[in-house]
Amino acid sequence: QVQLVESGGRVVQAGGSLRLSCAASGRTFSSYAMGWFRQAPGKEREFVTTITGSGGNTYYADSVKGRFTISRDNAKNTVYLQMNSLFPEDTAIYYCAEALSVGRIAIQAYEYGFWGQGTQVTVSS
Repeated sequence: QVQLVESGGRVVQAGGSLRLSCAASGRTFSSYAMGWFRQAPGKEREFVTTITGSGGNTYYADSVKGRFTISRDNAKNTVYLQMNSLFPEDTAIYYCAEALSVGRIAIQAYEYGFWGQGTQVTVSS
């Protein structure tokens, strides 16, 4: 059974940085794309970024491009989200997710079969 556990969320001032982690277990971690999504109060869950199993390819939502960086350590079964230059609009619950299928990059929520419980990021102005 796949388990994903996020950590690292906290309150941070605008302009600051934060790194989220997501520890995975249950499948061959390096075979699957991993993604980060977020959900702000009163809004739908939105895609943030994804990375292929090997770590060789990444994709970002326009709203975070140039500020956020996704990475993974397959030896530690962990994916990271480095967030810089944070805005109050980045305030949300951040979820990591593991793709359903082997090998392909995944951008849509339906392409992910396993989700963490989320970690709260609050950016104060």
